[in-house]
Amino acid sequence: MKQAPSKTPSEREQIRLLEEKVASLEQQLDWFKRQVFGRKSEKRLVEPCPEQPLLDGLSLSRPNTERADAERETITYTRTKQRGADCATASGLRFAASVPKKTIRVKVPELEGPNADEYEVIREEHTYRLAQRSASYVVLEYIRPVLKHRASQTLSQPPAPTSLWEGTLADVSFVAGLLVEKMVYHQPLHRQHQRLSREGIELSRTTLSNLVHRAITLLDPIYHAQLDHVLQSKLLAIDETPIKAGQEQPGKLRLCWYWPIYGEDDEVVFTFSRSRGHQHLLATLGDYRGKILSDGHSAYRTYAKKCSGVVHAQCWAHARREFVKAENDEPESVAEALDLIGQLYLVEARIKEKALGSEQALALRAEHAKPAADTFFTWCDQQCQRLDLVPSNRLSKALKYVRSREESLRMYLSDPEQPIDTNHLERTLRVIPMGRRSWLFNWTEIGGERVGVIQSLLTTCRLHGVHPFTYLVDVLQRVGQHPANRVEELTPRLWKTVFADNPLRSDLELTATV
Repeated sequence: MKQAPSKTPSEREQIRLLEEKVASLEQQLDWFKRQVFGRKSEKRLVEPCPEQPLLDGLSLSRPNTERADAERETITYTRTKQRGADCATASGLRFAASVPKKTIRVKVPELEGPNADEYEVIREEHTYRLAQRSASYVVLEYIRPVLKHRASQTLSQPPAPTSLWEGTLADVSFVAGLLVEKMVYHQPLHRQHQRLSREGIELSRTTLSNLVHRAITLLDPIYHAQLDHVLQSKLLAIDETPIKAGQEQPGKLRLCWYWPIYGEDDEVVFTFSRSRGHQHLLATLGDYRGKILSDGHSAYRTYAKKCSGVVHAQCWAHARREFVKAENDEPESVAEALDLIGQLYLVEARIKEKALGSEQALALRAEHAKPAADTFFTWCDQQCQRLDLVPSNRLSKALKYVRSREESLRMYLSDPEQPIDTNHLERTLRVIPMGRRSWLFNWTEIGGERVGVIQSLLTTCRLHGVHPFTYLVDVLQRVGQHPANRVEELTPRLWKTVFADNPLRSDLELTATV
């Protein structure tokens, strides 16, 4: 039997490189499979660590299923009806008093026949069912009589009701509906155009685009007022997410970026940039003085170094994700790392559950979270001493990530106002990826900027519990006549206290209430 010829050093080196490339591609394939088919949630049940008894008292209460199965009792109680809501007890339908309701009386043949006198109604049973109309578009017809003064023989006519723009064919309710459908429910204009056509209304799609663009332009001063207020925060959470906008060359769109900035008063602004570099931070934040909380992107670190008054803190959720990427390579070590990080989140869950104040939260972090962080970084140092841990291993990359950012990751321990991660910001920027799945891209960079303006206001509406349609109908009519030095009152944060009780209505709503 012939022996295989021995390989030369160059051939062995080539084989080694190919094996590393195959392993890297397999890791990428596993990651993509997990993104498409796998579990997205990062929640992790953390059991008390026997080696850290100081954390035992922080364990969140969980039901004892064995005891619950063994001991059961029937409890009766009276539940207070929700304020302003009705309830169909048979089906569990709940709806607010503002929801239109149409009453239908069921015909009773016994009460209409010749023997109707033989029956009497002793009570009425109410059954509720949720119904839906097709796309409800209404054409408003304004009738303005032309008057002739008999003595002077002059003609006069009452002016047409004011509109957003002179000569426009759209009521403010239609413009607000376009924006809400596209930006909140991610319905592209071409789908809304198709729905209009099916309802018998013929409009150019360009007309819809122009209406959206002109409406967002009206809201631009409100956006800048909100941005100015956000930059007054002592702590800013910042992230970035890609978007295709404008043509880089024929047949290829340019990759641009939204940089959402989250302020202390639950306001977010989506700033638009053609790059992912720190120059955008310099141009947007200017001479900002305070703390920024972000992921490990190098642009934030570079920006903080150039600005002496800026402190850079980093997000623990992004650090945790680096270990999640290494689960297939080092499952046992990664599980240990995630358990240790989970202890930090257990402390934060206790702070949230108890609604602790700043001083109490700081004390709890100092007593429990700081020792847990010390244990975690000590564990990281120990792992780096392993002789079998090669640099190409993804656990090595995760360890390098957290060790090089230890100081920034620890900053939340001494600041009770700083959250442990940027998850609150990431929940707000989901509107951009959700939009990308529907409208795919922005044809121009100006369109990308306009999307950032309107999403800043509508996302902040959601954070403050403001109805987006009611808000837009009001501010689109109000912004042109509102004093420029008080434009901040039109941001959702202040609008809900200044104007929400008596907002401006559209003509359609006013005629419906007459």
